[in-house]
Amino acid sequence: MVQAIWNGAAIADSDATVVVEGNHYFPRGAVDAAVLSDSATTSFCPWKGTARYHHVTVDGRVNEDAAWYYPDPKDAAAEIKDRIAFWKGVEVG
Repeated sequence: MVQAIWNGAAIADSDATVVVEGNHYFPRGAVDAAVLSDSATTSFCPWKGTARYHHVTVDGRVNEDAAWYYPDPKDAAAEIKDRIAFWKGVEVG
């Protein structure tokens, strides 16, 4: 089981993550939706496509743009559609 933990709380856990470039992508249903809020931030990867971001909030602390996902990935990255990855101090393991 892989977990994502931030600010002392488990915000995601799954035994069905997909690892791409060293990042675990969790199925959206394995992530606590209550900790996510939409961000206007985007980024672009030449082979995955355009990423969108979520802020992560736990116990009143906000970790801006700490989660990302590809709503419409390119064909080469189709396996990460509807999956969320974390960074910015979120511990995944």
